[in-house]
Amino acid sequence: MASLGDRITTFSRDGLRFDVTDGGPLDGAVVVLLHGFPTDRTSWDRVAARLHEAGLRTLAPDQRGYSPGARPTDEDAYRLDELVGDVLALIEASGRERVHLVGHDWGGALAWLVAANHPTRIASLTVLSTPHPAAMSRAWRSGIDQKRRSWYMAAFQVPWVPEHVLAAGFHSLMARSGLPTEDRRRYAVRLAHADALAGPVNWYRAARHSGVGAHRVEVPTTYVWGSRDPFLGRAAAELTREHVGSDYELIELDAGHWLPETRDAESAAAILHRVARAG
Repeated sequence: MASLGDRITTFSRDGLRFDVTDGGPLDGAVVVLLHGFPTDRTSWDRVAARLHEAGLRTLAPDQRGYSPGARPTDEDAYRLDELVGDVLALIEASGRERVHLVGHDWGGALAWLVAANHPTRIASLTVLSTPHPAAMSRAWRSGIDQKRRSWYMAAFQVPWVPEHVLAAGFHSLMARSGLPTEDRRRYAVRLAHADALAGPVNWYRAARHSGVGAHRVEVPTTYVWGSRDPFLGRAAAELTREHVGSDYELIELDAGHWLPETRDAESAAAILHRVARAG
């Protein structure tokens, strides 16, 4: 466990070692930033800089499958209960009883689950792009729109093939999704290789047989959604309100999916407002 005078560059859990970027005032309220797929902790650099200016401390880990020291090969090692456990281990390493939790994309789905199942450790929740998992499931069952947007989730269940296809077409696929060139090139250095993508793709595969409940969230929550997101539609965004039992705000932006990279000012403002309202 860290003291207020310590920077956290790594933390460990069950023999795995996770890399962390720790920035901002050491005595500031802690904001944990969870990246999505297929990015890494640097996706938060622009947002984190704005949070530091406001006096907040940020902890941005490279998550399971992304950190070089945390890449188990077994698919079951990527079950949701393991991913939730990683976040709790980082919170414990921070030395704080509660943190403000922020996530984007897969990191957003994970943030919903951590807040839903461990509310005493979360002071506030801000999620970018990703609806509450139960709202996502409802939208998927109720119409064709979310099924069409989520086609790749089924494709990722196939062994071996997805990581090789994604590695071969990383630049073109990410460009078509709206990810800026600078960010795409940075992520490609680590992730545009089939062996590096095996762990991240396993998040999708292992989710099928994970047992973490998508319960109602009872902590103050802000959800930021881009109305031009090609992967996550309006139905799930609007249903999310029904799965939060505390103070809640939906912020809709005229934007696509990659909010930390393309809308860092609005993303940081939403986080700061939520942190301030949570006290």
